[in-house]
Amino acid sequence: MRVLLIGANGYLGRFVADRLLADPAVQLTALGRGDDADVRFDLASGSPGALTRFLDAVHPGVVVNCAGATRGGARELTRHNTVAVATVCEALRRSGCGARLVQIGCGAEYGPSQPGSSTAEDAVPRPGGPYGVSKLAATELVLGSGLDAVVLRVFSPAGPGTPAGSPLGRLAEAMRRAMQSGDGELKLGGLGVQRDFIDVRDVARAVHAASLSAAQGVINIGSGRAVRLRDAAAVLARVAGYGGALHELDGPPGPSLRPTIGHPRPEPDHAAPVAYPYPDGCGSWQQADVRTARDRLGWRPRINLEESLADIWMEAACRI
Repeated sequence: MRVLLIGANGYLGRFVADRLLADPAVQLTALGRGDDADVRFDLASGSPGALTRFLDAVHPGVVVNCAGATRGGARELTRHNTVAVATVCEALRRSGCGARLVQIGCGAEYGPSQPGSSTAEDAVPRPGGPYGVSKLAATELVLGSGLDAVVLRVFSPAGPGTPAGSPLGRLAEAMRRAMQSGDGELKLGGLGVQRDFIDVRDVARAVHAASLSAAQGVINIGSGRAVRLRDAAAVLARVAGYGGALHELDGPPGPSLRPTIGHPRPEPDHAAPVAYPYPDGCGSWQQADVRTARDRLGWRPRINLEESLADIWMEAACRI
């Protein structure tokens, strides 16, 4: 099976590439902006015609799109997450390869949900920020393309390779600094949110399964269990061997305190005390209903959060 993987050098794409390369039946070609890609192509600026010519030359049976942006303004997110997917869909429609498309979506497309609930694929999406909006627009383009396509809505990925700027990455970095400086107390904020964390290696297994299946539409990929960020912090402290106290801040930090885990930037000093949001626009709670993935892909998560956090800590501890 010939697979074209777009975004192979990204956070999820690296693990998807490893998983696909482990299948002796897969012949993998990587397309991306980096020098390590088999073919260099920028989806955000490249034309559908140029991509069509490449598709006709390689003739893949499956195209997996892991490319995209998680940070930036609305214009940048739209360019990398929506316009890029429009290019892929148009190129596949023009091409004679007839490839199946596996698009990586995200749980942020759903937006906030009711605490205690599990979000199924038939929920009405109400994204709470420009990232979720840009990804939802991409999903709608794929679903309306008429292609043989499936969108995997990945909830909160975790595990090795977790970006240092993500909430879990910042949590690990804050703990590393506390241990390095001998701090007996770690001051953190924004730990009240609950998210459905799923290991990146389990995500890669889901992509592999989706590539081989005939499933179409939207499929949630998550653990099916929401975890409070403060509980994740406690697990991380245990695997790191941090014996200090975790002190949770009720409001935004002052200039002398450590930044909160759930927000990329501290608020001005004069801001009123408010809960810091987790930066995905999904409010205080998110939990996936993963029955469709089980029924249609034969997929279940295998790696627990403690193992994911141990891998995050291993990488953080090695930083200088």
